[in-house]
Amino acid sequence: KPFFSDFFFLSPSQYKFRDLTIEELKNINKAYPNFTFSMNTYTFKDGSQKDLVNFSGTIPVKYGNSYNIPIRLWILDSHPFAPPICFLKPTVNMGILVGKHVDAHGRIYLPYLQNWNHPKSTVIGLIKEMIAKFEEELPLYSLSSSDAARQSELLSYIAKITEGETDMKSKSKIGGGKNEVCFNKITVVGAGDLGIACVLAVAAKGAADKVVLLDLSEGAAKGGTMDLEIFALPNVEISKDFSASADSKVVVLTVNSLGNAQTYLDVIQSNVDLFRGIVPAISQYSQNTVLLVASHPVEVMTYVSWKLSAFPQSRVIGVGANLDTERFQYILTNLLKAQVLAKDAWIIGEHGEDKVPSWTSCNLVANQTEAMAARNSREKVANRAMEILKGKGQRSWSVGLSVADLTDSILKDKRKVHSVSTLAKGCCNINSEVFLSLPCILGTNGVIEMVKLEEDPLVQGKLQSSAGLIHDLQQQLKL
Repeated sequence: KPFFSDFFFLSPSQYKFRDLTIEELKNINKAYPNFTFSMNTYTFKDGSQKDLVNFSGTIPVKYGNSYNIPIRLWILDSHPFAPPICFLKPTVNMGILVGKHVDAHGRIYLPYLQNWNHPKSTVIGLIKEMIAKFEEELPLYSLSSSDAARQSELLSYIAKITEGETDMKSKSKIGGGKNEVCFNKITVVGAGDLGIACVLAVAAKGAADKVVLLDLSEGAAKGGTMDLEIFALPNVEISKDFSASADSKVVVLTVNSLGNAQTYLDVIQSNVDLFRGIVPAISQYSQNTVLLVASHPVEVMTYVSWKLSAFPQSRVIGVGANLDTERFQYILTNLLKAQVLAKDAWIIGEHGEDKVPSWTSCNLVANQTEAMAARNSREKVANRAMEILKGKGQRSWSVGLSVADLTDSILKDKRKVHSVSTLAKGCCNINSEVFLSLPCILGTNGVIEMVKLEEDPLVQGKLQSSAGLIHDLQQQLKL
């Protein structure tokens, strides 16, 4: 009995382009006779379900030695005008190497899928690119027996996803007892200069009972990570395993792609692709965490983290203008001797050259003429402070100190006001889903409340302009 005989009975209501689909299944079977085909129910992220044709098997990959990489592809009902949904299908003694083409759940992302265009695009062509990309960056590795046992529960969850069972409410705690629950645990993702600076600053602040540095780089520990291991700090753990982040109160994202992107949009898209393999895994292990984004560009990557995590907006924030605000207030108080102004002064908006000073108090003086004079005087002082601020770069260690300041406010539920990247929709007549730095009260669950700013048409205009540019950029990204 031919493998595809059952599919001849597919009705057009199941597969709109039934004949084209069956023809492609024949070609796949001819090229890869080891694949097994079946019809199963797939559950999408929105909870909807469909009976879809899917097939699984191994593809040959040469990476020094020859490997058989197990995969599973789901054929959508609009095939061949829509690309398949692709997953790795690791065995219990295989670990997933998260990279630019594979996320922590084994979901496969390739340029071929993003650029799918019938009739040029075919599943055979897709598999060929999959093999080529996996030969550049192997997606799986062999686990030791102890690692395999520890990861079995995670693989069970991945299996559910590849079967289409994506009910997030049914997720159980993962980790197999490896990670003890810490009262105040922070995970820093990324072992570059910024990540290490954050670990050192957070450890020095003393707010966390445990700090985990999640090193996602390939190979053995090197550079600063190796030094952290040599000069072991109390309560600091270095790991390459996502399960080490379990039950974190705050997760700090510091990773940035180091690809060979040619344009600014390409650079951001590389970061998005990187986050696609990180944020869902982090969200799975720490479902009640606050995500604190320090990657660039911070407004866009905070938005991406919010979308990928499906967390409430209050629990996804960016470091934004916290460092600039602290510097601004320090300059006003200590250099310009304007202590009264400093307590209500904030740097808001877009991180970088387009940031603007603003105020949370409009109670200058009662008389309108005097109020205007006081406003002008305040603006002159602010302009001087901004000129001084321009000469201050942001080194990794200074951003690390800012991150430690923010995590301290969150972990200790300080209810302190910080200028952080938060969802700005509804503020200053901004109607798009963009993140901008605004003064917010922070506590255990992230943003408790946004502090009302003084109404200033010039400031509002700049915020709206930044929001428009960021929104246009986000629209060009492939999430």
